[in-house]
Amino acid sequence: MIERLALDAVQLKRRQGSQSGALMNCSEDLIAHARAGDQEAFRLIFERYSRPILGFLYQMVSERDLAEDLTQETFVRAYHNLKKLRDDSKFSTWLFGIGRNVARESLRSRRYDTQNLTAATPTDHEDRARTNSPVDQLLGRELNTAMETALQTLDEEKRVVFVLKILQDRSYQEIAEITGFSVPKVKTELHRARLEMRQRLRAYLEVKK
Repeated sequence: MIERLALDAVQLKRRQGSQSGALMNCSEDLIAHARAGDQEAFRLIFERYSRPILGFLYQMVSERDLAEDLTQETFVRAYHNLKKLRDDSKFSTWLFGIGRNVARESLRSRRYDTQNLTAATPTDHEDRARTNSPVDQLLGRELNTAMETALQTLDEEKRVVFVLKILQDRSYQEIAEITGFSVPKVKTELHRARLEMRQRLRAYLEVKK
């Protein structure tokens, strides 16, 4: 069902002509056209934002197939709620907020067994690994797996703040808008998350010294 809805919403036929080329250069124009019902504009939005959303969701749930499903669900919800987007809202912040809610619902509906976490890594990690030596690839996979496992031990609030700040490089204010937390709470949760991550990765990092 999710896949079908996502295909209906974002895998639309490309229209030819100068409009698409112009839209590609301006996010504001893309969003304005999409809010007015231009489905081609929304398809271009999907192309532009799907990779960062997929990366964020993968870091939240640590399962590639699930992250892809949640990415589709995020864009389906965005498509159906575009007209609710306020003029003064930053689109990427709004979209990440939807993604955060989708991830939270998934995390709360499932019980994770950290013994069985997948060792798969996002595509950008895989691309970089192909250029490294076999030893570097092995160490990179071990570090990725250790990081994923450690992330899954954080509670949901610490995890989303850690992912958005450390892995997605979002500002404190943007994280507050995405999560609904106050900026002081964001900083507090980030501090606690960093302490927990250091503790859980300490043995691994000491071995690598």
